[in-house]
Amino acid sequence: MMNTIRTEQELESLLEASKERPVLLFKHSNACPISGRAHSEVSEFLEEHADPAFGFAMIVVQTARQLSNAVAERLGVEHESPQAIVVRDGHAVWNTSHWNITRKSLEEALAVR
Repeated sequence: MMNTIRTEQELESLLEASKERPVLLFKHSNACPISGRAHSEVSEFLEEHADPAFGFAMIVVQTARQLSNAVAERLGVEHESPQAIVVRDGHAVWNTSHWNITRKSLEEALAVR
């Protein structure tokens, strides 16, 4: 379920989809151990919600830095990595980074149980 996006067109599709259901964007760095831990938290969260009522996409910052910058600009959320952003109706409504990316924080941000 780790849908990795690489283009602004894919981002625009997700932002459009956020008008129907929330979308979780996860910015991941392959070079950062903190991001590795956050990736595990996101993966476990997604496994717990196998048929989610939300969309999901991951951006690997090493291979899609321009897209990562576009997310920051388009959503008005300063870039960090790792970073989790919840988008509703095309707007960032919640974000967190680093050690704060946990299954519990994602569950609360998306209001899923």
